[in-house]
Amino acid sequence: MIKRRRGIILFIAGTATALLIVYPYNKAVEYTSTNEFCFSCHSHDHAEESWRLSNHVNNKSGVTVGCAECHLPPKGEGYIKAKIKHGAKDLYGYLFKDPDEIDWEAKHPPHIADNFTYESSCLSCHDNLYPVGLSQEGIDSHIHYENNQDELSCLNCHSYTGHYNPDYVHAQNLTFGVEEPDREPFTEPAIIDSFANYTEQIPGTAVSFDMVAIPGGSFLLGSPKDEPFREKDEGPQVKVNIDDFYIAKVEVTWNEFLAWFNATSSEGRLTEDDLAEIDGFSGATPPWGAPDQGWGTGSRPAITMTHHAAMEYCRWLSEVTGKYYRLPTEAEWEYAARGNKETPYYFEGDPKKLTTQRWWNRIFGPDTTNIASHVIYKENSNNRTAKPEGMGENPFGLINMLGNVAEFCLDYYSPNTYSTYSDGVSNPVSPANQGERVIRGGSFQSDAAEVRVAARDYTKTEQWLRTDPQIPKSIWWYSDANHVGFRVVHDPDSTITVNY
Repeated sequence: MIKRRRGIILFIAGTATALLIVYPYNKAVEYTSTNEFCFSCHSHDHAEESWRLSNHVNNKSGVTVGCAECHLPPKGEGYIKAKIKHGAKDLYGYLFKDPDEIDWEAKHPPHIADNFTYESSCLSCHDNLYPVGLSQEGIDSHIHYENNQDELSCLNCHSYTGHYNPDYVHAQNLTFGVEEPDREPFTEPAIIDSFANYTEQIPGTAVSFDMVAIPGGSFLLGSPKDEPFREKDEGPQVKVNIDDFYIAKVEVTWNEFLAWFNATSSEGRLTEDDLAEIDGFSGATPPWGAPDQGWGTGSRPAITMTHHAAMEYCRWLSEVTGKYYRLPTEAEWEYAARGNKETPYYFEGDPKKLTTQRWWNRIFGPDTTNIASHVIYKENSNNRTAKPEGMGENPFGLINMLGNVAEFCLDYYSPNTYSTYSDGVSNPVSPANQGERVIRGGSFQSDAAEVRVAARDYTKTEQWLRTDPQIPKSIWWYSDANHVGFRVVHDPDSTITVNY
């Protein structure tokens, strides 16, 4: 009898204790998941205001979607674990960081936002991807998403659904105009009467750009074996001879690229007279989504075009100016970028001190004293391209050879390219292999180790077209590569011929 009473007493005491623990725990979980609690820490300018203007609040249905419903997974799918992880990180930021110094806009790109927004939460609400009234473009996009769920997330197209951005354009085919300078159109191109810098003028437009004369010479292509962060495809070093050539002072701007787009685009041209205006060039179709990412056009570097589009731009530019323009070979690009320097950068700098790949630099911050005045890269870019104004020049007078946007080269990529060159080779270009193309220079997304002069990279065509739902996919625009552009070369003696 006594044991029975003791058992009842223990049961009651245990139940009471459990209730005393579980009830406050549940209340704490519930309270710390409210919008009011979230906004008490996330008080930066855009958080609450942009949420209230978003489709998750400002919609016809009257349904409001709160912070936790997007930034935590559904309950039972790791909810508490994610809550602890994000809460600890938010608490650290609240105590030790100044919210005014954080670039909140830089956290919106899908590859970053995926870390604190959950696909499972999107689908728990949007279980019907084909609601009544969905446009054909939306249907095509959602079919494409369902067929590629291992590679895509909702954020690839809906990154601003939860936080409204008036400058964001949802993915669709767009047309746009050129922001030409306020002056009369040029009637003729530049005239070259000596090997010196010149300013090219695109006839029929008010657009011009500077070309820099690069005197020929010899240099070691690639990096030495002891260079920090050297990759295998940067060697073996080989002596290369380069003839005189001209290269653009800055990367091709939107003003320049859109001059071609508007002159040659055949979209909407219905008459023979209209078609005649494009002079036999097949123009690019409208891009899928805003090609400038909402960052602006003008003198910013043009981005999101394919290598094919860049080549076609060069072909058109050659036609309208009467000069032979093309993309640089990889050897020409590195020769121009080095500016007769043999160091990792054309300016003073140790990659070990500049990189954030080393834990010491991640904790205490890398040395940005010199590099930030020459390179737009991960540490100073705010995760977007920048205008060239104000950036330091390399010894040849070129701007943004490193960083800002990576640049297409003429060559096909191979990790063993340099081993195929004989020492002392002149004006080399890799053999055609119908594969990916070389890109050089790193971009605004790159770490300091990746903007070394010798660092190599290449196009990733399939990956860079993942969110493009069109069948067939565009040959003109990359839907998922906002970090690549190009600059042009003028080859006065046509030592390298391009088969466009």
